[in-house]
Amino acid sequence: MGSIKLDGNTLSPTEIVLVSRGEKVEVASDAWPKVKAARDVVEGILRRGETVYGINTGFGALVSENISPADLAALQVNLIRSHACAIGEPMSIQDTRAMMCVRANSLVKGCSGIQRTVIEQIISYLNNDIIPVVPRIGSLGASGDLAPLSHMALALIGEGEVWSDGAAIPTADLLKRNGLIPVDLAAKDGLSLINGTSQMCSFLVNVENQLSSLIPLADLIACVSMEARKCSIKPMDSRVHQARPHHGQSLVAERITKVMSESPILKSHADCDRVQDAYSFRCIPQVHGAVLERFRNLSSTLAIEVNSATDNPLIFPNLSKPGHDEVISQGNFHGEILALAADGMSHALFELGHISERRIDQMVDPSRNDLPPFLAVNSGLESGMMIVHYVAAAALAEMHGRTMPRSAFSTPTSGGQEDHVSMGATACWNLLQTCKHLSQVLSCELIIACEALEYRDYEPAEHVKS
Repeated sequence: MGSIKLDGNTLSPTEIVLVSRGEKVEVASDAWPKVKAARDVVEGILRRGETVYGINTGFGALVSENISPADLAALQVNLIRSHACAIGEPMSIQDTRAMMCVRANSLVKGCSGIQRTVIEQIISYLNNDIIPVVPRIGSLGASGDLAPLSHMALALIGEGEVWSDGAAIPTADLLKRNGLIPVDLAAKDGLSLINGTSQMCSFLVNVENQLSSLIPLADLIACVSMEARKCSIKPMDSRVHQARPHHGQSLVAERITKVMSESPILKSHADCDRVQDAYSFRCIPQVHGAVLERFRNLSSTLAIEVNSATDNPLIFPNLSKPGHDEVISQGNFHGEILALAADGMSHALFELGHISERRIDQMVDPSRNDLPPFLAVNSGLESGMMIVHYVAAAALAEMHGRTMPRSAFSTPTSGGQEDHVSMGATACWNLLQTCKHLSQVLSCELIIACEALEYRDYEPAEHVKS
């Protein structure tokens, strides 16, 4: 396919995933006039000698410090150098590419006042696979992702480190090798680069991409477990879910019904003396459906955020009334909506992992089924699937530790100027790790369910076999 176009309004998380994997990008032609109009406002402020936060003042608690025109370029470089102090393991190259893509898309929206050349530098780095080394830890999710984005910005001006054949090398060396030059920053440029929610978005883009497959897969794995436990399909009856018409619940029940409708194992339940299945089977639509709805909320939030202007101040050119432009200090950099979405999704995924682990227990505990203890061929001589259940429980414990909302840890900073922060980057990273552990729990369930099916005289439904 062709390169992904950035216009500040229509970029999708799916396209960001493609960029994270190496797809090239370009700025839509109709975005450049908006970028220029906002930059013209900045230049006008400088010509008139006006004092405006973020353009010719200090930052954060140093807002009252006025900066002379001769020092404005140095102010931006100093800002980046001082803020590039993140710690911890580096972000993955894919997540860093996603972060760069989101930042560029936000800047071309035309509310930042950044120079065109700076945006072009981000695009050039993406298209030439020049990816900064960005330590993961340092963002409070308010004033955006300042520290991580500063490491990205550092590379744009020829400093810091970038990746080369899996190793971190000085940016200056790679630029020299490729005949490229650093970008020169002017007033407002540095602040526009680092004051935004782009790291949070990069993690959530990764999460959404994984969960778009993992959540439906959880339904299918549950079907295999239902086959193995000879569960009734009656709780999936559409009339049940019309009586409580939550969309996610109905969708999960419909999906399971489609997969299981021709199952000979489930038909055998008609002559079974078990009146009701355990909640972990009977309530799959209600639990999985609730998780699905939470995921859809996360996706909706993310789709808006990656097309938002999230730095401060924002610039609003008035093309119909020259001289009536506005520069507004505001809080679009605050990642609360992302933090709450991520925290809620982490808890939801724990519930999905928990009900999966309960189904595992139903299949390996002989007091709850007609299967051999722990599905062992020679019980006692062999342990069967006993330790696979242990592994699932251990992964679930990892997930449980991640249900504590990271957004609850707001810490006042910057001399009290930034007195409430979202901890959104931590929440989004936490969610990304929770996804990994969920896949581990679900894998354990699938292994055990497939093993349990080996003890059945029936062939499972065609969709389950496939």
